[in-house]
Amino acid sequence: MDRFDAMQAFARVVETGSFTKAAETLHMSKTTVTQLVQQLEARLRVRLLNRTTRKVNVTADGAAYYERVLRLLADLDDAETSLSSASTLPRGRLRVDVPSPLARMILVPALPAFHAQYPEIQLDMGVSDRVVDLIDENVDCVVRGGELTDQSLMARRVGDLQLGVYAAPSYLERAGSPAHPQELENSHHRIVGFLWSRTGKTFPYAMHRNEDSIKVQGRYVLSVDDGNSYLAAGLAGLGILWLPDYMAKEHLACGELVPLFEDWRLDPMPLYVAFPPNRHVSTKLRVFIDWVAELMARHAPIIDRLLPNAER
Repeated sequence: MDRFDAMQAFARVVETGSFTKAAETLHMSKTTVTQLVQQLEARLRVRLLNRTTRKVNVTADGAAYYERVLRLLADLDDAETSLSSASTLPRGRLRVDVPSPLARMILVPALPAFHAQYPEIQLDMGVSDRVVDLIDENVDCVVRGGELTDQSLMARRVGDLQLGVYAAPSYLERAGSPAHPQELENSHHRIVGFLWSRTGKTFPYAMHRNEDSIKVQGRYVLSVDDGNSYLAAGLAGLGILWLPDYMAKEHLACGELVPLFEDWRLDPMPLYVAFPPNRHVSTKLRVFIDWVAELMARHAPIIDRLLPNAER
């Protein structure tokens, strides 16, 4: 038994939940994958997987072993890469999670250039605005906006999202244009609420004009926890939006959104790439983080690189 092949086969079965799918991704026969896992279990003298006719579940021992196998495979991959001519061509599987609007508008359209430069990197991209447990879900890194609350994570600040306030023409025709942000608190005006995954609640936005500073919470008839749905609700005229410039730009150009309170300034939202502190920063993860940073430097550059939390 080749222990490397056996560990790789076991890890892929866990990830796909199927011997058949694992065999397909590894370009092996199902029989070979099954035999490798059986031989691994025999060597370890422990059951790693529970098999039924419909699905495969990892056992408690198997889950613990899986986490260690992933580290071993990653370390081996890095060792081989660093000692070969492939050191300039990182390879392997990378699991990332990114916000849905950032994926749709910036990251995914730029991926052809990334894959042209790094054709051997396989990206598994989760697209969501939820809180991801990087350790339990075996995610290599996440891209997230806002200050990080989990101080156990390592993070690199890759951008600052400039924010503005916008509304669809259909909303303004129905409700009128508010002259002051305070009108959003106690009038007929409505916002679209965004439910932040860390708290499950909306939060107020700080706005500044000269010496004046206020926090605006607003009232809503709809709140959502997904950035693309948030934008769609605003375009449908369901309320006023706070948006990063990159999300608003296209819709401003074609008249689908109108800017509000242009004499007011909002605090920028920092954008981070975060990863587990005990996870080795592999070459493939390092080049992905650098690529995101280079991309955001064009779309949302860091305003002040000397800020205390600009890069950690």
